[in-house]
Amino acid sequence: MKNLLFTLTLMLISTYTFARNQAFSKVYKSGLPEINITRDVNLHFRSPEPVQFVDLSTNRLIGDLPAENVVRIKIQQSEEEKHFVNDSLKKTVEIPIAYSNNQELGIITIVGQSFMAQYKLIFKEDNSYDIITNIEISPQDMQPLEYPEYQMSNAELRKYSMQLIEKKENKILRKNTDLGMRSQLNNVYTFGDYVFLDVSFKNKTNLAYDIDKLKFSIDDKKIYKATNVQSIEVEPVFRLYDVKKFKKSYRNIFVFKKFTYPNNKVLNIRLIENQISGRTINLEIKYSDILQADTF
Repeated sequence: MKNLLFTLTLMLISTYTFARNQAFSKVYKSGLPEINITRDVNLHFRSPEPVQFVDLSTNRLIGDLPAENVVRIKIQQSEEEKHFVNDSLKKTVEIPIAYSNNQELGIITIVGQSFMAQYKLIFKEDNSYDIITNIEISPQDMQPLEYPEYQMSNAELRKYSMQLIEKKENKILRKNTDLGMRSQLNNVYTFGDYVFLDVSFKNKTNLAYDIDKLKFSIDDKKIYKATNVQSIEVEPVFRLYDVKKFKKSYRNIFVFKKFTYPNNKVLNIRLIENQISGRTINLEIKYSDILQADTF
């Protein structure tokens, strides 16, 4: 009897919690933040994450993505109207669109990697109003998105990468020296399904290094002439800095989704210089280095 009462209590709590979450998850049009917009003034939304999707609820608004984290919106000021001449010839005429002050133009929905934000746009006829030209999407306007599996946003990846880059290079797991260059793996960290590689390159020469490519691939440990060489290129999902040139040292954090490779292969990091006779230096990382990674 006690077990039955306990089970019923849990069911009631779960039902209440679900209903409560459903109620709070609803967003009504009347509760959306309002933003004024007028003719001849573009409105820019600045997102803390790369924008994945933008929806405009009306053809009175047009927009584009000038950068991965910027949405640009403006008012459609005219529309095409087609007329028939002599029952065969079509003539297209641009007709100005009339707007009234305080007219609701529509809803803009901006979807990032981990959030969705919605705003109601209001037309203002007089430019003397406080017209916003750019606005940063604030946390209070973000509705969190849930994914089947946890996925970190670029903002989160940057935050953890900054924590790692602030640590000193006291612990060196792997290193290689060639042509006055030195590559080293400072440490490996994991967080959930992500692998963070802390990598440094040192230039012992007086000649600055112009980076052409930085390649990551899973290669065979030993290459024999009689065997087929297998190389699988992998790409980081995030890198803290995008450096094209360095004089003495270059350190960066590279983030990968979780991956595995057998003991007879290595993760090869290859830095290639941007010259015909450029210097190239490799750094081989064993799978055991990944398995023994530190955690946040």
